[in-house]
Amino acid sequence: MLSGSARRSAARQLPLRLAAGTFFLNSGISKLGADEATAEGLQQFAATTYPFLGRQDARQFVRLLSVGELAIAAALLVPVVPAAVAGAALTAFSVGTIGLYLRTPGMREEGSLRPTEQGITLAKDVWLLGIGVSLIVDGVNEHR
Repeated sequence: MLSGSARRSAARQLPLRLAAGTFFLNSGISKLGADEATAEGLQQFAATTYPFLGRQDARQFVRLLSVGELAIAAALLVPVVPAAVAGAALTAFSVGTIGLYLRTPGMREEGSLRPTEQGITLAKDVWLLGIGVSLIVDGVNEHR
């Protein structure tokens, strides 16, 4: 049985976990059936910032990306997964996407952190970083 403090913490985390978890669930499912052109496009985009990803087969890359997103969705949506664990997974993924935003040419206005039209899709992932860090902090505080 959960203590009053644990119930309040779980209730506070619910909107965060649902919002991010359903986002990752949808994204992971949509990549499961990616065709060759989509797989190659996603891999090439990621490899511009993280060159080691270019050495992998494009289909395998997208399959692993999909499985990773589905694993993060499960960590967020399954309530028995501790907040700090779910938050760490979400934070790690979002740091990667923010890295793409910061390091890929054309994503930001020259000399600024402000996104270009093309950069908005990655710049918005800062909310995932905020949710991930919040879950980590909440999870650490739960165990004190």
